[in-house]
Amino acid sequence: MNNKVIIIGAGGHGKVIADIVKLNGDIVYGFLDDHRTEPVLGFPVIGRTDNINDFINEDFFFFIAIGDNKTRQKIFQLFHNIKWYTAIHPKAVIAEDVKVGVCTAVMANAVINSGSSIGNGVIINTAASVDHDNVIGDFSHVSPGAHLAGNVSIGERCWIGIGASVINNIYIVTDSIVAAGAVVIKDINEAGIYVGVPAKRKL
Repeated sequence: MNNKVIIIGAGGHGKVIADIVKLNGDIVYGFLDDHRTEPVLGFPVIGRTDNINDFINEDFFFFIAIGDNKTRQKIFQLFHNIKWYTAIHPKAVIAEDVKVGVCTAVMANAVINSGSSIGNGVIINTAASVDHDNVIGDFSHVSPGAHLAGNVSIGERCWIGIGASVINNIYIVTDSIVAAGAVVIKDINEAGIYVGVPAKRKL
């Protein structure tokens, strides 16, 4: 049976999620968006975010396709008794024992290796790699081409920038940002923006 999916957010991320839904043989019923009204990729915008309640009792799944970590979490926590969709691209490579939370996106050519656990509302973006025994906290984002070595633990609402690298056995505290291209070689115990090679906290 095909799942009918309503995507919250009709921007670029929403378009990627719509593509994943289609590739998985499911149905994009439409978008909810606070700023757009015109169709996206031929799919209608059927309301605003606060119209979710109009559809909850129907046979729909929902996905929050909003890039901002805190906004994604806020929307997720507002609604209960809802069926959340998990969007995994068919060209992602995920080990059999990996745990992936609801409302999480795993994009094309991403790799998640054995023993890893991915939280709710996470984005593992295009061609990112998450090696063995990683823990990715809820509503974090691992950007395109970022690489996490083994035994990395990342808190909630973290952002690992495009092309960033994290060596093995590293802990990154909640609400941290690792800038594009940065290389993390020490634990990050204080939230902030970390830049450079090796990554240091930006003042």
